[in-house]
Amino acid sequence: MPDRTLWWDHPTTSLRFVNQTLLPARYEIIRCGDVSRLEQAIRTLEIRGAPALGVAGAYGIALAALNSTAPSHGQFISDVEGSAFSLKRTRPTAVNLSWGVDRVLERVRTSPTISEGRVAALEEAERIAKEDIAICHALGEAGAALLPQRCTVLTHCNAGALACTEWGTALGVIRSAVEKGKDVQVIASETRPLFQGARLTAWELERDGIGVTVIPDSAAAFLMQRGEIDLVMVGADRVTRTIVYNKIGTYMHAVTAMQHHIPFYVAAPLSTFDLHSRSDEVVIEERGREELAWCGDREILPHGVPVRSYAFDATPLTFVTALITERGVLYPPFTFENMLPPQPPL
Repeated sequence: MPDRTLWWDHPTTSLRFVNQTLLPARYEIIRCGDVSRLEQAIRTLEIRGAPALGVAGAYGIALAALNSTAPSHGQFISDVEGSAFSLKRTRPTAVNLSWGVDRVLERVRTSPTISEGRVAALEEAERIAKEDIAICHALGEAGAALLPQRCTVLTHCNAGALACTEWGTALGVIRSAVEKGKDVQVIASETRPLFQGARLTAWELERDGIGVTVIPDSAAAFLMQRGEIDLVMVGADRVTRTIVYNKIGTYMHAVTAMQHHIPFYVAAPLSTFDLHSRSDEVVIEERGREELAWCGDREILPHGVPVRSYAFDATPLTFVTALITERGVLYPPFTFENMLPPQPPL
């Protein structure tokens, strides 16, 4: 069972989280007591992964409510709304961040007093974190049935416990399958330029005793051609009516999987679904030059050479074999009606 990635520390009235930029060399827990520090953590990818960002955003509003010194209820609401606006701008592509922020913000807005708003904010953030755990386990249970008794799975970036409160989405499916006695081997693409597959996915799976091999991103097509990959399992940062937005390189794997008749699965909670935005309305985050220009303390690009460093790409749903959610597995045609089937809450 993986450790929690982030949680509320009641004795210190603060958010605790694993600093993912230090892994795998060092496992360090950070104490975060204010919104500005949380924004820094999100921007620098100390906290990352769509579900984890949703939980972090929720706790961010709780921090804003608890730290506000506003003398009036109206000013208190204004303070929290300002923090919400700032938090949502830190990572524009992952829809869970805004979802978590807005859900807690609504509880604050509807609370009649400042003290009740503070209590409501933390209660809702804690509820979101607990729901995330239950959702990932339900998603893993639903997706595990898709994996053959013995298989090799390619995954990209990190959609594991580190991307959630714990357990994971794509890796949650793999963990659930292994728990059921299936023999699953994982091939993790390194996921340049920040190596989330090599640093984070490999670290998680190795700790769990699940077989994992890391490959260069560019080797995936060759291994598919050789018949060494049985299926692809990835997470998502946003799912619209027509597109899956995920870590840059996902589309490349989807195209190659279709060419080789290999199932391509996307595991994502329904909170990642955005059925109201058109593709031209989704902002694809671009990262700074330094992430491509430097490898550790070594500069690997000539001075003056520009870069284009997109953090995410867009995979059409026509390339997706199935969407795995906490409510079950969804198959094409992916219509509005069957993407969000009416179900009671967990």
